[in-house]
Amino acid sequence: MKILFAAAEALPFIKVGGLGDVAGALPKALVAKGHDVRVVLPLYSSIRQEMRDKCRYLKYFYFMHGWRNSYCGIFEAEVDGVIYYLIDNEYYFRRRAPYGEFDDGERFAYFSRAVLEILPQVDFFPDIIHANDWHTAAVPIYLDCQYRWREGYEYIRTVFSIHNIEFQGKYGLDTMGTVFALPPDWVSVIEHDGCLNLMKGAIERANAVTTVSESYANEILDPYFSFGLDSILRPRGYKLSGIVNGIDVDTFNPATDPMIPVHYDINTREKKMGNKLALQKELGLRVDGNVPMIGMVGRLTSQKGIDLMYPIMEELMKKDIQLVVLGTGYPEIEDFMRFCDAAYHDKMRSMITFSSSMAQKIYAGADLFLMPSKSEPCGLAQLISMRYGTIPVVHAVGGLKDTVIPYNPETGTGTGVNFQSYNSWDMYNAIERALDIWYYRESRDRIMFNGMSGDYSWDVSAEKYIRLYESI
Repeated sequence: MKILFAAAEALPFIKVGGLGDVAGALPKALVAKGHDVRVVLPLYSSIRQEMRDKCRYLKYFYFMHGWRNSYCGIFEAEVDGVIYYLIDNEYYFRRRAPYGEFDDGERFAYFSRAVLEILPQVDFFPDIIHANDWHTAAVPIYLDCQYRWREGYEYIRTVFSIHNIEFQGKYGLDTMGTVFALPPDWVSVIEHDGCLNLMKGAIERANAVTTVSESYANEILDPYFSFGLDSILRPRGYKLSGIVNGIDVDTFNPATDPMIPVHYDINTREKKMGNKLALQKELGLRVDGNVPMIGMVGRLTSQKGIDLMYPIMEELMKKDIQLVVLGTGYPEIEDFMRFCDAAYHDKMRSMITFSSSMAQKIYAGADLFLMPSKSEPCGLAQLISMRYGTIPVVHAVGGLKDTVIPYNPETGTGTGVNFQSYNSWDMYNAIERALDIWYYRESRDRIMFNGMSGDYSWDVSAEKYIRLYESI
């Protein structure tokens, strides 16, 4: 099959969140299975120079987007057998960051149209266009509205993946013609709850809709998780499915990871301790292998469950533990983490930044990995932590529920600890249970073995995507 993967971010070029990991790893897994997969993404000015140097200029052309005659440059790169097309337009993509601009709607409307316009320019008409999240939600809309009559576009099928339903691409209906260049008779497709909603339109027009875990696919049919789209999704449940993400097991490999000081694998997992001792020393914490270390890596937002820490932090810090937090997010949560760092500096470090190297050191050095998300479409951090032999403690929602199997001390099965209700003290109880497992050497060794022996690669998930593509 010929597959075009459209995304606003993709490793190894640019990453903001989990979408960047997926758009970097899934195409590579599909290529390994014999398919012709190309990825199209914007040529952001924030792409680091070493990756820009890998891009080869192909051509430029102009296309009409409503009243605008827009420039479109095409650059090409090949990485791990995947061909990448990067869309060059400095007016839209020479910005301080990929997202968060006042004109994001116009920027990604342009990009979505460019995805379709470049097909004859690069002589690649795919069987499937796989669009991702609201940034490319307009692709299946534009395809059906304005491109089906063109030669080469007639039989293209579309898949739309929801990575985070909270962000839907919502704008005023007055932008429908001026910004999005859609005709008035398409208002029924794209309007929801009194506004233009790109994600709603993609759900309507795509041939298949996916989410990144089976549980999340069921959860978003409930108003609690759907952010208002449950009434759209329920009647279209026949084309909705969930496929759990994988991780790049070559990058996230404790046996070869260049970011960590001590390498180890499932047969030498006792060497993992060396990474904790090195991390304690680097962060200025007490260097003691007998003190359990809890790690947290990710966005500091309420969606990630960080607010559950507020009521229990004082009680948690009475324990003989260490807590290491890495991430950025809401200012009030960042301030809370800074305050806790100062108040409990002998046993806690809060790094309000993001560093890939420090993240890897935490995955390898921590004993427990805390991920109390209020909702979690899939999550990658818990997969990485298990790959590194670190015990995940998670709220049993979405992909966390699908991937972390509760440890059973009687049978020795399971890979982590979870809690069912979104409650601070239920989370505290789960941390205590995880500490009990860690303190008992035999159970600690068993749960580490279970976690490290799991298959977190894209192989199984890629097969499911192939079957989905074939079905449409």
